[in-house]
Amino acid sequence: MHTLVVVAHPHRDSVTHAVASKVADGLHLEGHTSEIADLAAEGFDPRFTLHDVAVHREKRAPADDVLAEQARIDRADALVLVYPIYWWSFPALLKGWIDRVFSNGWAYDERPGTPLVKKLHHLPVTLVAIGGADWRTYARHGYFGAMKTQIDHGIFDYCGARVLRSELLLEPADGDWNANFETARALGRKVAAVRVAHAEALAT
Repeated sequence: MHTLVVVAHPHRDSVTHAVASKVADGLHLEGHTSEIADLAAEGFDPRFTLHDVAVHREKRAPADDVLAEQARIDRADALVLVYPIYWWSFPALLKGWIDRVFSNGWAYDERPGTPLVKKLHHLPVTLVAIGGADWRTYARHGYFGAMKTQIDHGIFDYCGARVLRSELLLEPADGDWNANFETARALGRKVAAVRVAHAEALAT
């Protein structure tokens, strides 16, 4: 089994990148392969252009960079997104990746007068968000629930992709991230195990 781990943070030495690496370690411990897509280092352009509008309206084929990202997802058996929380959501880079890559005709089919067709039923998704506030803040304001509604339901459910887990890793009071890194490694192992079960369910 092969997993695509997408990370959106400009600093390679960030906690976000360390978490993505630990998730990949967990996958490898279970005998799975992985690819880390470093959107910042690769220079992915998140801007939704007139070309992308035409793709949405099914008047043009996706741009080459979008086709390359779609091919990476098509090669994967599972998708993991690792990202810092900016303004209670994705960073703009990752949101733009979703906007452009999860396009009409590939992630779903939406045409006037016909029912919506969800096309990513085969793709299990795991979300790993990294934040700086404490749990009390998230609970008091309902931030994590709002993020799950926006992202889990508003994006992935719309395309038929099943979100297996939404994990929220918050900055420890003592600044020691080691426990969270172990959580990330364990999460990678769980992604591998759940992906096997998901594949077997689809085959029956």
